[in-house]
Amino acid sequence: MSLHVFGAVLVAALLHASWNAMVKGARDKQLNMIAVVIGHMPLALVALLFSPLPALASLPYLLVGMALHFGYQLFLIRAYHAGDLSQIYPIARGSAPMLVAAISVLFLGVPLHPFEVAAVLTIGIGILSMALVRKADGQRNPQGAKLALITGGFIAAYSLVDGMGARLAGSALGFFGWLALGNAGLMVALVAARAPHQFRALHTSGKRVFLIGGSASFAAYAIVIWAFTQAPIALVTALRETSIIFALLIGVFFLREKLDLGKVISTTLTLLGVALLRLAK
Repeated sequence: MSLHVFGAVLVAALLHASWNAMVKGARDKQLNMIAVVIGHMPLALVALLFSPLPALASLPYLLVGMALHFGYQLFLIRAYHAGDLSQIYPIARGSAPMLVAAISVLFLGVPLHPFEVAAVLTIGIGILSMALVRKADGQRNPQGAKLALITGGFIAAYSLVDGMGARLAGSALGFFGWLALGNAGLMVALVAARAPHQFRALHTSGKRVFLIGGSASFAAYAIVIWAFTQAPIALVTALRETSIIFALLIGVFFLREKLDLGKVISTTLTLLGVALLRLAK
């Protein structure tokens, strides 16, 4: 992975952790998730103005990707109701890169150097261990752990589908622009059917998350989609999930979650995986 792709994905990781913290830190998590997803629309429309249409071959990936992102968002909301940021985020994000790597190597025939595999595993284990060192960990909150693992499955699935689709599309930004617009449309339809009063709240309590969280989320994944076309999907996914480090810092300093020695050790292990990934050739 080249240095400029490596740096861009780290920026995406910071943006991703930021909008997740906005969703978790609010009183109405459902409203904030709605605000983030619908908040993709303005930048998606701008992106489509300056991007060519995706190739027709990418259309099945585009449609499946919309459905997978929608499922991810629904389960993420449920997971955040069942556990806190320092539990749910590590389980969901830590399981995803290992699933992507396993599927890439075993079923898609993607060649990964043993050094790269070691880096992905180290990052994944480091992230997952973040949840296990807490008193309210996955072992003692099985419902939160289960929902987080399902969320991780959605992350792995949409990462693979989006990466392959963006490569076929010929335009990473054009592909993601339509993906984001379609995903936002699904969310609008759901809100209209189940909770139309939330639209009014978007103009008041949800306005900040709509503007800031939506923009951060769009920019974060636009970078990742582009990176999928520049480097192996498994490696990009693993590096993106180092957002757990940023999430930990946000959780400690802004959400007043406890920092202990176990989290420091887990963070160090994750950083070791990042270093291995950067050194891998």
